[in-house]
Parts: sequence; C-alpha cells; structure tokens
Amino acid sequence: MRTHAMQRTLRALALLLGYPSAELQAHAGEIRGALAGEGALPHAVLAGMEPLLGRLESWDLLDLQADYSELFDRARSLSLHLFEHVHGDNRERGQAMIDLGQQYVDSGFFLDGGELPDFLPVFLEFVSCLPLAEGREMLAQPAHVYAAIAERMDKRKTPYAVVFHALVALTGGRPDQEALDELREREPEEDPVRLDQEWEEAPVTFNATAAHEMGGPTGVVAKIRAANRAEAKETGR
Repeated sequence: MRTHAMQRTLRALALLLGYPSAELQAHAGEIRGALAGEGALPHAVLAGMEPLLGRLESWDLLDLQADYSELFDRARSLSLHLFEHVHGDNRERGQAMIDLGQQYVDSGFFLDGGELPDFLPVFLEFVSCLPLAEGREMLAQPAHVYAAIAERMDKRKTPYAVVFHALVALTGGRPDQEALDELREREPEEDPVRLDQEWEEAPVTFNATAAHEMGGPTGVVAKIRAANRAEAKETGR
C-alpha cells in the first residue's frame, strides 16, 4: 500500500511526543530520515527539528525523561491530551472521549497500552492511517490547539515547540483565529502545589509497560519501517 503525503511525518511526530526511551534515542536518525524523506514539512520547520533530534541523540536518558515530565506533566497549558484544552474538566469531555474512541473503532484502529483516545501521539497515529483527504480534515480540527501550545512552548524556549509548529504547518498554517483567541484567554494558571499533591496521590505501579501515565513508546518506529518497506516494495527499490 502506498503511503500518503504525510503518513510517515505524522508517525515521526507522534514518536517525538512520546515519553523518551532508549528505543527512541536509538532511532532518532530514522525519525530524521522519515521527516526529510517525505517532504511534507516546510524547510524552515524541518531545520527547526534538529535541536530536538540532537538532544535526543546526545542527552542522558534520565535527563531527557526528567525534562519531558517537567514540561508535560507539570503544566496543564501544555497537556498532550487534546480535550484538556478543548473541554477542560467539564462533563462534555467524557462524551467527547467516547465519541473519538468510537471513531477509532469504526475505522478499525484499536488502542492498547492504556492510552486515552485524545492523547496526541495516539491521535496522530490514527490520522496517519486515514485516507489523505480524510486525514487532513481530521488533523485540522484541533489546529488552534497546536497553535496555542506552540506559542506557550516558544515562551518556555523548549525544542519541543517545533513539533507543534510542524502540526500547524501540516494543517495549512491557518488555525481558526477565534478559537485560538479563546484558548489564549482560557490558558490555565499552573498550581505547583496542586500538581505535587496529585503526584503524591497517584497510585504506584510496577508495570514497566505503564512506566509513564501519558504513554511510553508508541510503536511508531515499527510503523515507519513498515511504511518504508511497503513503499520500497511498490517502487521496486
């Protein structure tokens, strides 16, 4: 099956947003190649990936994991759960989660590892499996969320910001301005004390596959390889 114009790019971005692992470090070069080879991203955005990829290759794994947790676990404004930004804690969030999960099932996309449907790496993998036109439409729906997170990350000067700029670029670079303004106005104030309490109250698990509640390795490396093999087979390379 021929890959569409952004399939490997979406899967590579999903992997970059996963919890850092030794596997991720070992395959950073393959991610770089997938992003460059597909040509879905503007040159400036692609060049902007290098600080993040270089960090993954050169930093100690524990430092990468600590940086990731500090960024994504301790700032609700940077949550990788899409509905955290769209619905917050209201009751609509639960129904939205059910509806999105049903879309996955209807498309033959089944979750494993305990991730929630709105976890961004999972969402990107799902979109990568859709036909091109449908995938573009689905990816664009939360474009204002990508843009808001990109702005917030730019303020923190974190190299992860480029992933969200890449997502904005893939959607055409024109998020709904009214929706974006609303997210800017509703940016949550972080409460370190409350977050520390939630960490203390979280149940302890010794299951290695659930080492991080926001999702560990997503299996995207295998999918990138599968996509590369399928394309090579089709073109006779």
